[in-house]
Amino acid sequence: MAGNTFGKLFRITTFGESHGPALGVVIDGCPAGLKLSEADIQPYMDRRKPGQNQKTTARKEDDKIEILSGVFDGVTTGTPIAMIVRNSDQHSKDYSDIAHVFRPGHADYGFFQKYGLRDYRGGGRSSGRETLARVAGGAVAAKILSEIGITVDAEVTELAGIDVTTEAGREAADAKILELKSEQDSAGGVVTCFVNNMPTGIGEPVFDKLDANLAKAVMSIGAVKAVEIGDGAKVSKMRGSENNDGFEAVAIQVAPEEDDQENEDIEHEPTLQEINKFRTMNGLDALDEEEYEEMLANGEFDGTEEVFQVTSNHAGGILGGMSDGAEIVLRAYFKPTPSIARPQKTANEEGDNVTISIKGRHDPTVVERANVVVECMVAITILDALLENMGCRMDNLREIYPED
Repeated sequence: MAGNTFGKLFRITTFGESHGPALGVVIDGCPAGLKLSEADIQPYMDRRKPGQNQKTTARKEDDKIEILSGVFDGVTTGTPIAMIVRNSDQHSKDYSDIAHVFRPGHADYGFFQKYGLRDYRGGGRSSGRETLARVAGGAVAAKILSEIGITVDAEVTELAGIDVTTEAGREAADAKILELKSEQDSAGGVVTCFVNNMPTGIGEPVFDKLDANLAKAVMSIGAVKAVEIGDGAKVSKMRGSENNDGFEAVAIQVAPEEDDQENEDIEHEPTLQEINKFRTMNGLDALDEEEYEEMLANGEFDGTEEVFQVTSNHAGGILGGMSDGAEIVLRAYFKPTPSIARPQKTANEEGDNVTISIKGRHDPTVVERANVVVECMVAITILDALLENMGCRMDNLREIYPED
């Protein structure tokens, strides 16, 4: 099977099946020197793990992450990081009745035609359980991004066709999901992901556009059927004057040190690190120590920096395949869980038309557990693009490899 690896410089390779002994991930390209332990990754795994409420599968898995390599004394070594989660609550017998039946809405038929055989126990590699390996890899990517101030957050914004951004909406959706569950049916929904503090100019202008790679990353999640960036499909109905995001130059306050924040009367002299954080986030060249000292001596810093920002965000933070400094906004549209107990018509491998009722323990909706999967795939894509961007300019190389 090809296609189990994602990313260029920061790469994840996932392995394992839903009803096998374990699932896992191998990460290539993680920089050395990152403080990392299972405690950094487990909260992400817990957000995805099954059996947490009535709206998820009854399958009980602890999903405890184990780091096997690439970390020594709590710090990454730069070598491949291997992690696994051991399966403990498989009920493979639940699938014996459908071992030779093509389940509606599943990948069974495609697997059978492609390979001539298939793992019918929970779908094997096509199971949603495969995504736990992505989450483990994405948790590491998110940790690295947090070290440079970039945040990636995803939330469920629609469930069973109901807006769940309000308390009333969440209550209505919960009731709808339980109603569908009692009817042996399921529901889909929408996850919205936000990336903040993103530097400008990340992504490649042609085939490796940032939005194209984000769409690929999120569309690779089994239950996702559509992805939108910014206003998405709505822009096809807009005028250019409505859709265009303008730019403006603004003076922004450079953040003071934490100690200075307690007393606004203390005169603050921006540090080189503070200045460069704002400059790189807004597409300006970073200063070296000599330039910084010269500007300080000339009194050119008054605690503010002039930067450029968009006046609207219809593009969702990406223009021309590159980040524009605004918040990146992405929406992932999930189909209803295809594994339902309601009788459905289909066919078997022998060519007989049959009716099946899928047994087993399945989510009436995968959306609430999948938001962290979206978050992690976005984090991996963003980090990979940042690493790739480091070689796009000579001043970047000079900063990393200064002349002796």
